[in-house]
Amino acid sequence: MFWNEKEECMPPAEKEKLQLERLQEVVKKVYENVPFYRKRLDDAGVKPEDIKTLKDIEKLPLTTKDDLRAAYPYGMFAVSPKKIVELHTSSGTTGKPTVSGYTKNDIEIWSEIMARGLTIFGLSEDDILQNTHGYGLFTGGFGVHYGAQKIGATVIPISTGQSKRQIEILQDFGTNVLIFTPSYGLYLSEIAQEEGVDMDNLKLKSIGFGSEMWTNGMRKEIEKRFGVPAFNIYGLTEIMGPGIALECEEQDGLHIMDDHFYPEIIDSETLQTLPKDEKGELVLTNLTREGMPLLRFRTKDVTALRKTECPCGRTLVKMDRITGRTDDMLKVKGVAVFPSQIEKALLKIDGLEPHYQIIVTRPQHLDELEVQVEASPSLFSDEVKELVGIKKKIEDQIQNEIGIRVNVTLVEPKTLPRSEGKAVRVIDKRKFDD
Repeated sequence: MFWNEKEECMPPAEKEKLQLERLQEVVKKVYENVPFYRKRLDDAGVKPEDIKTLKDIEKLPLTTKDDLRAAYPYGMFAVSPKKIVELHTSSGTTGKPTVSGYTKNDIEIWSEIMARGLTIFGLSEDDILQNTHGYGLFTGGFGVHYGAQKIGATVIPISTGQSKRQIEILQDFGTNVLIFTPSYGLYLSEIAQEEGVDMDNLKLKSIGFGSEMWTNGMRKEIEKRFGVPAFNIYGLTEIMGPGIALECEEQDGLHIMDDHFYPEIIDSETLQTLPKDEKGELVLTNLTREGMPLLRFRTKDVTALRKTECPCGRTLVKMDRITGRTDDMLKVKGVAVFPSQIEKALLKIDGLEPHYQIIVTRPQHLDELEVQVEASPSLFSDEVKELVGIKKKIEDQIQNEIGIRVNVTLVEPKTLPRSEGKAVRVIDKRKFDD
């Protein structure tokens, strides 16, 4: 099922021609209207007319979050402030937030790309979508909202929280498509179980999830608990919001809306562009955005691009699901560790709940990694010797996955913090010990 088959299935040669035309336009636009980019391009000795092929994008400077923070609040806007109709920001947890501004046409583009993805999920004008993503300054709620409304579906903008109410509405309103973060979805399923809800009696037909890291094991657990397929949504505030890339029915990578966002993969150390299929840091360039187009924005997300034909018929380039972030990566005892690796190991062991927390400390100047894991009620009631055996099994499984030994602590069911937004998986205490 397609929302815009012509654009989603555009022949590669036609697509590349369109991408080049749009790239040339956006480079000219930012050079003429954004002092930051004019200086960066001048410093690099690059003029808009130097962009003659798509390969020439590598001549352009990279943009980082620090650049956006330095331009706070409006320094990256390429249009007059009176043309900006909506503002969003990042959380600002590591300093000044990054600001994202939208014109009316930007909102239309955002609605368009999310309508494509929600159509893939099976949403139609006859359906009801329950959106648990946060509204406010967070882009998650609004992107889904705009896309669903463009399709003509009914939107329940319940946002995050009110978990028992979420389940009540899911039943009473006949929700067909449910949107959540993976961790919150698992939490909702727990609430549903406690309330004695029979998932088979719901009218759900699909789930859209995103905004945090996940593994295939977690997806399978979500699908098992809700009894419907779950599709991944990718986005980031700086570039647009959710909808930059979405999964099709194949559930084998996400289609990047590359008629609007040009993707590259770079080596985060050398900053050199990597060939397709090679894993590295995703870099995105806005091709059609008016309010705040960014050139070669470093997402910090680790993935790979694939240009193979998809059975769904879409020619939009695919990206693998995000397996880590260059800035979320933990260096423990000199080894690079991603939380997703630990989650993958945990989900291979029966009797564990999909809730865990990673705690990193540095006593006596040596790194130590503790993984706290919830045991299922039945497992936690076992004899102490059984728990010791399970604990060792988990430690061995994690070591096999990441290459270093960790300390595992089994905790009682429902004792780890639950999240109604993005789960806090890692607590790194080392910065407080130095």
